[in-house]
Amino acid sequence: MAQGNDPAHAFAPHDHAACQARGLDEAEARLARQGAKLTPVRRRTLEILLEAHRAMGAYEVLDRLAEDGFGKQPPVVYRALEFLVQHGLAHRLQRLNAFAACAHPGHEHAPVFLICRSCDRVAETEAAPVRDRLSKAAQAHGFTVERATIEAVGLCGTCAEAGRA
Repeated sequence: MAQGNDPAHAFAPHDHAACQARGLDEAEARLARQGAKLTPVRRRTLEILLEAHRAMGAYEVLDRLAEDGFGKQPPVVYRALEFLVQHGLAHRLQRLNAFAACAHPGHEHAPVFLICRSCDRVAETEAAPVRDRLSKAAQAHGFTVERATIEAVGLCGTCAEAGRA
């Protein structure tokens, strides 16, 4: 697994500029394949989400956009975030009512989110085994899972070692 795709990578100190550059490159390539484009506000919204491996609320993103001259109207940020989610470039984290940049925008996937309750960093990891078991359990009850967001909350290794319980 490449360093940028390793869930532990999100919780460890690293050259984050490389993550940002990779994320923007993969986003542009994905959108080109889909026939869509990053407008300036969409691009800046993605850049803001890529600045850290953590989830951000829409109003936190809006404040940052306003600092950059994009205005302070909530529909601006919600449209940009909706576009990013719709095109697989960001995820909405239900538990936090927040958004995080997708760690794997180059391919279709349905991740499990690992959320540190102390530092708010978020990592994505492969969910296929968990989703397979969920689907089988649901099918045993005659239920078909159409959509599921799996979010695990706990402490990352750094916070656990620092005693930030």
